[in-house]
Amino acid sequence: MEGVSGTGKTSVCKELQRRGYHAINGDRELAYQGDPETGTRTDGVTHEHHIWHVDKVKALVANQDEAVTFFCGGSRNFSKFIDLFDGVFVLEVDLDTLNRRLDERPENKWGGKKTERELIARLHQTKEDIPKNGIIIDATAPIGHVVDEIVRQSEENNRQRQ
Repeated sequence: MEGVSGTGKTSVCKELQRRGYHAINGDRELAYQGDPETGTRTDGVTHEHHIWHVDKVKALVANQDEAVTFFCGGSRNFSKFIDLFDGVFVLEVDLDTLNRRLDERPENKWGGKKTERELIARLHQTKEDIPKNGIIIDATAPIGHVVDEIVRQSEENNRQRQ
């Protein structure tokens, strides 16, 4: 599950978990500040250094205990592991929806500060941090509908691979 900040990745993750799916909130469970190429930890908190532990992602993908695992969140080093996934869903919203959602964030959460919001707006426009060839999901719909569509397309993709 990918998308710029404010598109609903965390909400989708929570709803998938509520429905009993194995869903990993990568921004909370896998992320750290590091160099996207080497994985070496860095000081400070910047968007460019928000990466996931590649070895942990590989271990979770290799674990066959769950029929399906959803990885939710953004990572600047996704190129190091994205090929391990069966598919990528990209949550998209229009700029007005994005701004409204970010307006609700406290200043101490990512996207709450003016400089962060400017970066998010630029990334929304350029899509430079979003994996190419993802399955686009309209995340302006209510969360239940968004997750219904993700589950439907995931099941369809699984049937096509079998």
